Amino acid sequence: MEELSLGTTIIQFIFALGFVIALLLAFAYGAKKLGFIARVTINQGGKQKKRLNIVEILPVDAKRRLMIIRRDDTEHLIMLGAERDLLIEQNIDLKPQTPKNIGD
Repeated sequence: MEELSLGTTIIQFIFALGFVIALLLAFAYGAKKLGFIARVTINQGGKQKKRLNIVEILPVDAKRRLMIIRRDDTEHLIMLGAERDLLIEQNIDLKPQTPKNIGD
């Protein structure tokens, strides 16, 4: 059996690594085009103002997540679960609330 030099081994390793990375990228691109990957955009600024935006997602546990979505100028708090979704609060005002003193 023929011995390979260190340089040949390194070149083969680099080509093999590049091939595996290319396969992963092709698989991810195909999964996205076929709709297996959710298209979620969070706070991505663009030229066109979108009416619907996901503001924040917070995992509660393994099966549930809290999500704040913004529609036009109002926000809604939704809990997403494995079996059902629940609207917790709707029409949240975007204006910052000032604390009120009890004595006033």
